[in-house]
Formats: sequence, structure tokens, C-alpha cells
Amino acid sequence: MTQPRVLVAEDEYIVAFDLCDTVEEAGYAVEGPYADISSAMLALQKCRPDVAILDVELDDGYSFQLAEHLMAEDVPVIFHSGQFTPSEVAKRFPKAIACSKPCPPDKLLSKVHEVLAA
Repeated sequence: MTQPRVLVAEDEYIVAFDLCDTVEEAGYAVEGPYADISSAMLALQKCRPDVAILDVELDDGYSFQLAEHLMAEDVPVIFHSGQFTPSEVAKRFPKAIACSKPCPPDKLLSKVHEVLAA
């Protein structure tokens, strides 16, 4: 059985690599990190992830278009933001999960497990 793939889009270097390490140590394959929407969109053309963790604000704008594209492909999205509260994200994306930064690794991983089990 192949490892589930988790796409990580995060523009803060330290946060991005911490997220990737956390996801990888939990046994998932990591796609990224991508600091901008355009890089993440190019990656999607090559390989469809099983779940995506997105910062709302990336180097080249808000990740909303990326999230819409992922959701249209039935890829669950977990927003990880320090600028938008989970309730603000839920207003725009009621089917997405949102975590506020900083989010403890075990809480974020439980969200990843939750969406993959659904």
C-alpha cells in the first residue's frame, strides 16, 4: 500500500519545514513545501495529493483559488493560518478544516488522520 500524499503550501521557511517533518515522521509522503500558489498548482499537474495543508496567505497571494481547485478534485483541504481564524475560513469554505497558527503538531496530524479516514 502506498503512503498517502500530503501537499504542503506554506511561505514561512521554518514553519514549512516543520510541517513537512511532522507529516513525514507520521508516515505520510510529503509534496512540497511550496511557498507560492503557482508552484503548488504546477505540482498538482504532476501528482494529485490525498490531502493538502495550506497557509491562507502565500508569497503570490491568498490560497483560495488553489483550495477551490483542490476541492474540485475531491482533495480535502486543511487551512493553517495565522491571519484568518477558523471561523473566517469556514465562512468561505464550510467543508474545509482550519487550524490557527501555531497549531500543535498532534492536533494538525489528528486533522490529517480525520480527513483521510472520511
